[in-house]
Amino acid sequence: MSESGSSAATRSRTALREFDVAIIGGGLVGASLALGLAGTGVRALLVESVAPDSAAQPSFDERTTALGNASRRIFQGLGVWEEISRDAAAIRAIHVSDAGRFGFARLNAVEHGIDAFGYVVPNRVIGTALWRRLAGASGVEIRVPATVEDLDITTERAYFTVVTAAGAREVSSAHLLVAADGAHSAVRAAAGIEAGVEDYDQVAIAAAVTGDRANDGTAYERFTPSGPVAVLPLRGGGYGTIWSCSPQRAAELLALADDAYLDALQGCFGWRAGRFRRIGRRASYPLRLTRAATTVARRTVLIGNAAQALHPIAGQGFNLGLRDAALLAEVIAGAAGDVGAAQLLRRFSDWRAADRGGVVRFTDGLVRLFGSRVPGAGLLRNLGLLAFDLSPPAKRALARVSLGFGGPTPRLARGLPLQ
Repeated sequence: MSESGSSAATRSRTALREFDVAIIGGGLVGASLALGLAGTGVRALLVESVAPDSAAQPSFDERTTALGNASRRIFQGLGVWEEISRDAAAIRAIHVSDAGRFGFARLNAVEHGIDAFGYVVPNRVIGTALWRRLAGASGVEIRVPATVEDLDITTERAYFTVVTAAGAREVSSAHLLVAADGAHSAVRAAAGIEAGVEDYDQVAIAAAVTGDRANDGTAYERFTPSGPVAVLPLRGGGYGTIWSCSPQRAAELLALADDAYLDALQGCFGWRAGRFRRIGRRASYPLRLTRAATTVARRTVLIGNAAQALHPIAGQGFNLGLRDAALLAEVIAGAAGDVGAAQLLRRFSDWRAADRGGVVRFTDGLVRLFGSRVPGAGLLRNLGLLAFDLSPPAKRALARVSLGFGGPTPRLARGLPLQ
């Protein structure tokens, strides 16, 4: 967007607050980027519309996140893993099956010389740790709850007005504008970046359950005729469940009493985790693949769900977004000059392209493969699962997925300091 004469005149009469980077969106990915930039000498602003401790904060709800080992190392580098780990459950084994068929695949961490494939953590735990650390971070100004208005992206800077909940208005500018405001990103739209949306015609229902026996660290992914069901170990012995099904079926399930819902979940998933006894609050959200046409534009870069929002199958979405944030922090902190220069943004986009494309194809392919009703598809899936279960090289490749699908691995993800 070009700068209008009226907006320029307004700024000339108003005290302008200047930043190197403005991060719009303080969910898990945006907060991670802000924390990564803290103490680097970069002047950063973080704007979030919903207070992190609010029940209305969509990023920190009842859902759980499966963090790969690369994500664990990133959080270690950000100084928050020690707090997060208190509520993290290790994934020591993975079991994948296709309901009603003979095929299945198993992976055990010990066979790959690692303690765990990853860790399951409630989103609220991650969000709380990030925001607690941000409260004392140097070089990062925070506006929450607050929104951004009058966004004007020029060739030199991005100009905008921060409006706080109290009604205060701060005219500000930044060399670089980071869209971390989710799948329906207003910043992405303002930057003129189009996004393709493909509706999977599924709704995910997330809930924590406890059973008649504690989990043993196994994460289950079970593909059923109604959609995939993930049952993930939680700290304390319970499970985090994510049941993906049609919108009509989801409405029926959400209307059930707790006992009836548990019976339905048990009937769909089976008995590998024992009998489900109790359930926490249920949350639901529609499943779509949202993919931005590009991740960079003039003075703008997209990360996390603003760049790509994925199906939760295989738990890759947040891990991908966190690698976005880690590499962007590395690029910004290492920039010799203008952090919003077009050449710098193109380099970041090129470096992330292989990882981003690989994860999107991987998750979308799984959804389509296990959702296919084409005659013979079920047999092929089961033969594939059996072949995978008997193939050590394939298992080793899957065990390394958390490092990404290509391109440079962020320094933080390799256990190295940001600079």
